[in-house]
Amino acid sequence: MAQTVLIVEDEAKVAELLADYMQQSGFATVVINDGALAKQAFIRDQPCVVLLDVMLPNRDGMEICKEIRACSNVPIIMITARVEEVDRLLGLDLGADDYVCKPFSPREVVARVKAVLRRTQNGNTAEQLPLKLDETRYTAEVNSQQAELTVVEFKLLQILLSDPGHIYSRILLMDCIYDDHRIVSDRTIDSHIKKLRKKLSVINNGEDIIRSVYGVGYKLEFA
Repeated sequence: MAQTVLIVEDEAKVAELLADYMQQSGFATVVINDGALAKQAFIRDQPCVVLLDVMLPNRDGMEICKEIRACSNVPIIMITARVEEVDRLLGLDLGADDYVCKPFSPREVVARVKAVLRRTQNGNTAEQLPLKLDETRYTAEVNSQQAELTVVEFKLLQILLSDPGHIYSRILLMDCIYDDHRIVSDRTIDSHIKKLRKKLSVINNGEDIIRSVYGVGYKLEFA
């Protein structure tokens, strides 16, 4: 029986897009467009993951997140249309597992859902890893050493860090980084990865933590 993803989103087109991609990836979906109905749907449908919009009619997504987290450890991925909302999401003790900003690549959301499921099932959280990211400064830190990253480099590392060991194809990375669907080549991703590797190597005692998988893509791997 397919696992269920609960999508709490009041924008019909966004909710439909998320539901389509989740279903194509083998998940069952339940869509709720009213914040007041979210908790009831959560209890009734027992989802494996909740995709929860911050701005909802009748009830705020942050309140819903806190209420769900008070009674369940089911992964929650927050969705926001405002970049400035990210600081609040990170600063508040909501208990959310991840967040995505609109506009987003639906493939990225699917990848994040799968990643958060693997993390919760395996007990392998980003907080346990030696690499830390600071989104307010676009820096990466290893062993108290910091490296300044470009926006693209930061996004690439953020995706790889979301599920260490998982191999991300170049196509998926391109979709996640360039959500405006601009035309870029594999070499563009390779070039950014090369520069990112060099920066991380400097702060990680010369060791490379981004691995190439020939003909497939890249993964983050710690010794």
